[in-house]
Amino acid sequence: MIVVTGATGQLGRLIVEQLVTRVPVDRVAVSVRDVEKAQELAARGVRVRRGDFTDPKSLEHAFEGASQVLIISSNAGAYGGDPLAQHRSAIDAARAAGARRIVYTSHMAASRTSAFPPMRDHAATEQLLAESGLAWTALRNGFYAASAMFLLGKDLQKGVFEAPADGKVSWTTHADLAEAAAVILENEGRYDGPTPPLTAAQALDFGALCDLASSVLGRPIRRSTVAEDELRAKLAASGMPAPGVAISLGLYRASRDGEFAATDPTLEKLLGRAPTSMREVMAATLGRTA
Repeated sequence: MIVVTGATGQLGRLIVEQLVTRVPVDRVAVSVRDVEKAQELAARGVRVRRGDFTDPKSLEHAFEGASQVLIISSNAGAYGGDPLAQHRSAIDAARAAGARRIVYTSHMAASRTSAFPPMRDHAATEQLLAESGLAWTALRNGFYAASAMFLLGKDLQKGVFEAPADGKVSWTTHADLAEAAAVILENEGRYDGPTPPLTAAQALDFGALCDLASSVLGRPIRRSTVAEDELRAKLAASGMPAPGVAISLGLYRASRDGEFAATDPTLEKLLGRAPTSMREVMAATLGRTA
């Protein structure tokens, strides 16, 4: 049985949607904090059990009978929580349940020395997996394209995007990454340890994204560079917790260092087609045709 954690989140749900088209539905189970939010999956025959990273006993029950467990990485760090403690609980529960393999949603820039705090958590979690005694696969996912659209946000209405200096990022869609994860889960053992970077074909900085948005919207979107201190003050004034501010600023620093600029053909090979481009993302998100 393949157990997917976080299956009511954006990536987790898409992975489950892909899995049930590839393997018998009675081989798919989900571990979710709120089972009521997963009733649609239950109605389709997916086994639904409560599992909370902060409640190890619940994870042991949710993972019962698992051959593989997909651990969707925790975002607790953005709110001052401890994602490593949560990941450790999930790994321990998978081992206790007798799972053969853990698949973990890591990131292309996972590194203990990254300027982007979540990458340090990913690297530490991969080390936990390496020490677990289980087979494991780390999905080295590209940066979510949805994050680019969120960051551009209301600035598209103003006609100017203001942020610190940045570098190129391999923006990649949730849907493409979910499909790749399902392919890897279906073919157990296809990758041992970290995968190659799972990215779209092109890396773009925010200047290039503004140019794309200008083309899609048919009006100019200007890229304006501001000091980090200005963004820090703006985010703090909005009520964002300090860890979230550090993550936001870290994105720009890490991208300037080239941490997210790599592209790789592995995702295209897994999908059997070209990954979705940022032009396509913008055309769909902004409601226009490219």
